[in-house]
Amino acid sequence: MIKFSNDFIWGTATSAYQIEGGHNADGKGPSIWDSYCTIPNRIKNNENGNVAIDHYNRYKEDVALLKSQGFKAYRFSISWSRIMPEGKGKINEEGILFYSNLIDELLKNDITPWVTLYHWDLPLALEMENDGWLNPDIADYFEAFAKVCFERFGDRVKNWITLNEPWVAAILGYGQGVFAPGRTSNSEPYLAAHHLILAHAKAVKQYRTNFNNQKGTIGITNNCDWREPLTDKLCDIDAAERALLFFIGWFADPVYFGDYPQVMKDRLGERLPKFTEEEKELIKDSSDFFGLNHYTTMYAAEDDHSGITGSVYGNGGISEDQDVILSQDESWPLTSFNWAVVPWGCYKLLDWISKRYNNPDIIITENGFACDDKVENGEVNDLERLDYYKQYLEACNKAIADGINLKGYFAWSLFDNFEWASGYSVRFGINYIDYKTLKRIPKASALWFKQIIKNNGW
Repeated sequence: MIKFSNDFIWGTATSAYQIEGGHNADGKGPSIWDSYCTIPNRIKNNENGNVAIDHYNRYKEDVALLKSQGFKAYRFSISWSRIMPEGKGKINEEGILFYSNLIDELLKNDITPWVTLYHWDLPLALEMENDGWLNPDIADYFEAFAKVCFERFGDRVKNWITLNEPWVAAILGYGQGVFAPGRTSNSEPYLAAHHLILAHAKAVKQYRTNFNNQKGTIGITNNCDWREPLTDKLCDIDAAERALLFFIGWFADPVYFGDYPQVMKDRLGERLPKFTEEEKELIKDSSDFFGLNHYTTMYAAEDDHSGITGSVYGNGGISEDQDVILSQDESWPLTSFNWAVVPWGCYKLLDWISKRYNNPDIIITENGFACDDKVENGEVNDLERLDYYKQYLEACNKAIADGINLKGYFAWSLFDNFEWASGYSVRFGINYIDYKTLKRIPKASALWFKQIIKNNGW
């Protein structure tokens, strides 16, 4: 039986807009996702997160379910516009109360809270009045919001994540326009990303300077898929490395080294904003751990401009800036998102991160499998998802055995939920939600996680 260490962190994760609902309850202001979902044909079936799974009203029930499944940690995000309805200025005390009650309920049930400050749901007022992440002032607004959270919750919360997947916010929100706020550009993503990185660094400095007595940790979570060279040709090996640097290196290099990868600076020129020397010092070493969201793997090959195009969504930056073509092996199993199941890619990515960033403590803050779950005789036998988790955790265990400092794992997600542009058509949760009654039904994977956590292995 394969074992993990006794202090390995076992958790599961959610995000505010995807589960809370209560979109205008008790003084909450609108977010860019509240607005974006009102535009016809942006979300599958024109669905939205107005109610979602009603976690706002049923959080005690949800914490009880979380405890029953044995998880020791729970990662959730705070809705900025529930705390500060306009993104700045006035604080909504009823929003503070909701998260304070949730945190207390978790602690009462011996579950450690891991709090993400930003999971894509920017207050609408900041987008409409201040150009959102395109305005350099956004870093100061975010720092002020983070300070409120540290002040109100930091006595009980000891694990903070500033940003979830800033790549998604920049590329899908400001580049491809498929996520809120729905902008399309080949330059705005780099500006938005620049301000996201500075916002992260300012929040970390605020925490380390003024809340050091809370004795917590703070970091950032980036997403990345592994890029395997299509062939052993040097051009394909270089293409795979370049794809990784345009993907995770874009955000991780500044955090660990103080600046963007050289390949990005060489290729983008003036389209890539520059950090001042003072900003480089601010950003460098601004994470206590390496948060990683990982799901899949693709082959990468040099684009010789023969007319063959690669995957746009799967690329780590704007595709034309990289000269990389991405593909999948036809033999790889696929999720309902058409993401390939490639456990060895997880191992290789962990190894790459460990070597590039001097073997940091790594927390996998998301990993999971989307499939078409159905209830049969009152149960959901999500055996494909269960098999996915087994294979990826085996890869994780191998990484640990080989000296990689992987310290924890959070399954995505605790619940089926609003899956952004895909609405409710894609199911990622280890607990099934019947959207007509909002009934929670644990799946086979949930029961398996309970057993693995109990045994600290499988």
